[in-house]
Parts: sequence; structure tokens; C-alpha cells
Amino acid sequence: MSQAAPAEPAPAERVPVLEEPVRGGAHRFWSTRRVPAALLALLLLAGAGLLLYDVASVRAGRPGMRWRRVLADDLATRQLDDVVVVVGAGLAIALGLWLLVLACTPGLRSVLPMRPDAEPLRAGLRREAVEVVLRDRAMAVAGVQSVRVRARRHKAAVRAVAHFRELDYVGADLDAALRAAVEELGLARPPRLSVHVVRPARKG
Repeated sequence: MSQAAPAEPAPAERVPVLEEPVRGGAHRFWSTRRVPAALLALLLLAGAGLLLYDVASVRAGRPGMRWRRVLADDLATRQLDDVVVVVGAGLAIALGLWLLVLACTPGLRSVLPMRPDAEPLRAGLRREAVEVVLRDRAMAVAGVQSVRVRARRHKAAVRAVAHFRELDYVGADLDAALRAAVEELGLARPPRLSVHVVRPARKG
């Protein structure tokens, strides 16, 4: 009597392993700065057009615009240490530095970049959305009556009012809940938490 061969074990099911998101490496989003660029372009266009029109008028035998002749005569008689010259030069330098800062900085300070994943996508959260999430999580903690959240690039300040329970317990639960919420947001640079719990102000 032949003995039945043992059945082969079924191949183990391959469970996909989710890759941990890569921390860091996410840069701020660059702003298009359309309004400053448009205003500067219009200003330069108007100035260049006005100057070109005046030069063409002079070439055609007509006198130049009065403002240009007055300005040229005025600048020819003023000294370099004159107040008007110094103030005008200072304004021109300040405008140039402002334009350089706009050109060299990303802007969009209100958008916090999220951690990049395997997909070629970049995502970000506005500070208002971060504040709403942290406020909702804080209000879910037992003992919290009201809460105010201010989110910045590197810090999130939370001020809560607790109407019952000990402040130490409320603060500990609030800190744990908010740290979990910040981690779940998936920000590339999670802000530091600053939690402050107080009692309601007494009336009268």
C-alpha cells in the first residue's frame, strides 16, 4: 500500500513593503512674483517710452520736455553731498537691493514643503491648513476649552485654555497629540512645538 506524498506548502504571499519617506531634501517653493515683475516692467516700459519720445522730439528740432531740461539743469548745479542727491541715491540702492532679494529668495513663505516620496511630485501645506489641523487635534484633548495656534516655518506656538483637569496632565496629553499630528502631516521640516496651557481668566 503506497503512502501519499506530502502536499507541497503553498508559496508564501509576498507582502509589499512600503518605503519610508525620505526626510529632508525638500526645498521651499519658488514664487512667480508676478505683481512685482509686472509693476517693474510697466515702470521701465513707461520710462523708456517717455525718454525715447523726448529724444525723438529733440532730433526732430523741437525742444525737449520741460521736466527733462529742469532736471538736467538742477542736477548740473547740485553737489554730490546734497540731501536730494543722497536721498535719491539711497532710494535707488534700496530698490536695487529689494529686487536682488526678490530674485535670489524663493518666496512663498506661507507654504511649508512636505517630505518627498518615491513619486516625482512636490507637495506643500499652507500654514493655515497646519494651524487648522493642530487646532482640531488640540480641541480633541480632554480638558481643553479653547486653543489658539500660530504656525511658522520653524515653530508652532499653541496656547490652550483648560477648564478642568490638572494643567500638567492636559499639557502632557496636548503635547503628545500635537506631536503625533505634526508627524502625520509629513512636513519636510516639522516645526518645533511650543505648548502653553492656562486656566480661563476669572470674570470680575
